[in-house]
This record gives sequence, structure tokens and C-alpha cells, in this order.
Amino acid sequence: MKNSSSKRKISGVLLLDKPAGLSSNTALQKARRLFNAEKAGHTGVLDPLATGLLPVCFGEAAKFAQYLLDADKAYTATLKLGEATTTGDAEGEIIATAPIPGRKADFQSACAALTGAIRQVPPMFSALKHEGRPLYEYARKGIVIERKPRDIIIYSIDIAEFSPPKAVINVRCSKGTYIRTLSEDIAKQMGTFAHLTALRRTETAGFTISQTHTLEALEALSETERDALLLPCDALVQHLLAIRLTDADIKMLRFGRQPAFNTPNTPAETPLRAYSTENEFVGLVEYLPRNACLKSMRLMNTGS
Repeated sequence: MKNSSSKRKISGVLLLDKPAGLSSNTALQKARRLFNAEKAGHTGVLDPLATGLLPVCFGEAAKFAQYLLDADKAYTATLKLGEATTTGDAEGEIIATAPIPGRKADFQSACAALTGAIRQVPPMFSALKHEGRPLYEYARKGIVIERKPRDIIIYSIDIAEFSPPKAVINVRCSKGTYIRTLSEDIAKQMGTFAHLTALRRTETAGFTISQTHTLEALEALSETERDALLLPCDALVQHLLAIRLTDADIKMLRFGRQPAFNTPNTPAETPLRAYSTENEFVGLVEYLPRNACLKSMRLMNTGS
């Protein structure tokens, strides 16, 4: 058995295909053990029922995980119409039933009504905190906490299958969207109920399900082969503008100083990807136009 001192200080991003039945944290710990990584964290929780794209950040990559949490996402959701459950998915108990309108046109209209900028009330069975405790802990005790609606964007809802009571939809949405609540709201538009029977995250921040690796596939590889699958830390921030800095500028940033920087069209106060002249990723910096200089935000630790 390996002790903590033998853990590897590796950094990078693993695009994991989380299986059904595991919590995101359990899947994370399994991946961490496979890589024998010292530090690891995931970006965005998937419920045990859900499968699909779960980026796992090892080492220094965790510094840039927030940019995945804030990213748009895509899901394939399977609904069972006509039944409501306590949790909004198949893990809960059925608490209500209703007839199902049989026309696909009704379902299409309901999906269209919930496309665009909408307000959504988060479900009680969620990890959102109230007085330091996740809402699902209250829900399991039968306690209902008032939740404020949140602004989200549903970019598109494409119907992949409609064969009542089953329906399958592909959803593209902003951060903070609860697909179980969206499914219930679609059914409400039709005058019926619904709950999720399956959910698969297919995209986040430009990463797709085709890029993922299963735990089983990773187990079959050697350490070298597994390491080769890791994406670099800057893969999480490719949407940001990149700049090149001199060694002197980088040294100043690492010591908390603000090197001069005055380049035409540099966006003000926007995170920028900083690289050395040898194209080594340094981290994220902020441009301060008033003083025409740079300020460090999150820098890579060259000692790890």
C-alpha cells in the first residue's frame, strides 16, 4: 500500500466519463487513485444517476477549474412523462400521476416555451447550501426551504425521441441549469408530470463526450499511457486571449509586482493567458489600463 508521501505531483486535466451509480466525488477518488495523484478536484457535480463528461483537475489545473464551472453545458435527458417523484428523477418515490397528452406537437410547444432566457427555481434535492447545509439534507427530512428563482438561458431543446411515456431531449444551457427541474417544467406546460430516468452530460466549455475516458479503460492502461491522456492546464482557459511575457515580467509577477504592459487593443481588466517566450503557460493575469501594467491572478507553481 502506497503512503501519502509517494503520491505524484502531476498536473493536468482528465476528461472522465462518469458512470451511473457513482457520486462525482467517488468517481474523482477512483481516478485520483489510478493516477496516484497528490491533488485532484472535479468541475461541476453530476448526480449519481447521471453519466458523462466530468473534467477532473489534477494539481495546478485546479486553479483554473472555475472557468469550467461557469461554462455553458449540453445534456441528453430521458424523461418519463405522467409521473412526478420526490426527487425529480428515478431515484425518488412516485408522488403524483397524470394523463399524458399524446401529440408530439404539444411536447414541441412546451419545449419552445422554455427556450431562451428563463427563471428557474432550484430543486430541493440539490447541493445548494442553506445555512451551511446542502438543500438535499433538508429535503430528506421533509423540510422545504424557500428558494429564489435564478436567471438561466436554455439555448436549445432538440427532441430526439417522443414515444410516451418516454421522451428524450438534447439540451444546451447556461451554468446553473437543473435539467430535472426543466423536465418537470416542460411537463407542467403540457398539463402533466415528468421525472428524469437518465441524464448524460455531453459537452462543457468546448469539451465533448467523444474526448472522455471511462474508469475501466483507464485501469487497463500503464501509468505512462494514462499520463498521455491528460490535457495541459491551459486547456481550461483556451477561450481567453493569450499574451507573451519576458522572463523579467514573469519574475515581477511572481513577486507580486506589476510589470508595464501597453499593447494596442488589450482588453481592460479581462483575464489573459500568459506564456513565456518559450511558450510555457505561466497562468492568468489582468491588464490594468489606467497604469498600463499587468497584475497576477492565478499563476502556475513552477515548483510542483
